[in-house]
Amino acid sequence: MDKPPFRQNQNCGDWEFKERLGMGGFAHVYLYQNHDTSEKIAVKMCRLELIPRNKDRWSREIQIMKKLNNLNVVTAREVPEEMKHIALNNLPLLAMEYCSKGDLRKMLSKPENCCGLKESEVLSLLNDVGSGVQYLHENKIIHRDLKPENVVLQDVNGKLVHKIIDLGYAKDLDQGSLCTSFVGTLQYLAPELFENKPYTVTVDYWSFGTMIFECSCGFRPFLHNLQPVQWASKVRSKGPKDIMAVEELNGEVRFSTHLPYPNNLSRTLLERMEMLLQLMLKWDPVQRGGKTNADSKKPQCFEVLEQILCMKVVHILNMSTAQVHSFQLVPEESLHSLQRRIETETKIELVNQELLQETGVSLDPRKAAAQCVLDGVVGLLLVPLCYFVGPKHTWVKRRFEKCVIDTLIGSR
Repeated sequence: MDKPPFRQNQNCGDWEFKERLGMGGFAHVYLYQNHDTSEKIAVKMCRLELIPRNKDRWSREIQIMKKLNNLNVVTAREVPEEMKHIALNNLPLLAMEYCSKGDLRKMLSKPENCCGLKESEVLSLLNDVGSGVQYLHENKIIHRDLKPENVVLQDVNGKLVHKIIDLGYAKDLDQGSLCTSFVGTLQYLAPELFENKPYTVTVDYWSFGTMIFECSCGFRPFLHNLQPVQWASKVRSKGPKDIMAVEELNGEVRFSTHLPYPNNLSRTLLERMEMLLQLMLKWDPVQRGGKTNADSKKPQCFEVLEQILCMKVVHILNMSTAQVHSFQLVPEESLHSLQRRIETETKIELVNQELLQETGVSLDPRKAAAQCVLDGVVGLLLVPLCYFVGPKHTWVKRRFEKCVIDTLIGSR
């Protein structure tokens, strides 16, 4: 007996249909909420017309999802019994945790992010997606379709966490399927997938690197205004350390080894970020990612990523010039030593400096400079701001991230 057609507003026992979350190449995703518990789940359902290869791909994705357990990979849920009858065909449904904060594309599309995300948000992306990708690779899984639309955000105990979705979607690629199954998503695929060559985990390095670049600057690294079929032939000649290509008005392609301005990354971080991208965006898939460490078994790109996440950086706002100075803290460095470095860069003598935390409280000169960084921040990703105060007789308390002056005190 044929199954009745699925209605978008179809409720299933205690589960109420809320909305359609998205449409993919061969599946739709719907949001359901339980009347009694208020639990929300995302339910992915295959379309009725699927070729055999896509049916196999769908079955593999469900198998993969059910065996994975990582904070940065979306988690599979048991499909409620009363929901199983709504499938359009004999293929099973896939139930997943619902991530309510949208996807990374939504965040990148906000006007305030036209030149890239805030530094703290870029670091959070590095930590979360980097962790998820490494977990997948450790479990012998290549994602093959990493892109902003496949990274969703969830509030976990008041902190935004990135989670990878759509596992196994881009398997068994060939030239024909590239033209039919991946229209609109080719911009993040590694070059070897276009050329129908054998590929390894390094295809994910390219896609991840492309995302990192876009999140840092607001646009993709290589001729972002062209379709991949057009830019591939032009970018092929790039140098091993080139991380960006733009086309001049005369048609000449200009490459660069540096991140472009404007962006929201501090000078202290830029050099390491460029090193990371130079490893991830190598055209040669064998060299991409760098050499693997014999002890840690990690490729060089993930070791550089970990070095970035372990950096303790303090941002100091000079209230007399409204200029921000960034310093990487040396282990066990004293506050006096940090102030000497501030003096060298700003030409303001140590005796005329007063360093305040965001709350307006002065730093304790007897403690290490690391007091500038809040305790308990995982991976030191959310770097708080200290306020550099010029001459002691005048200071302005200011929230740097919002660029709002709170209070002006004329005399102390």
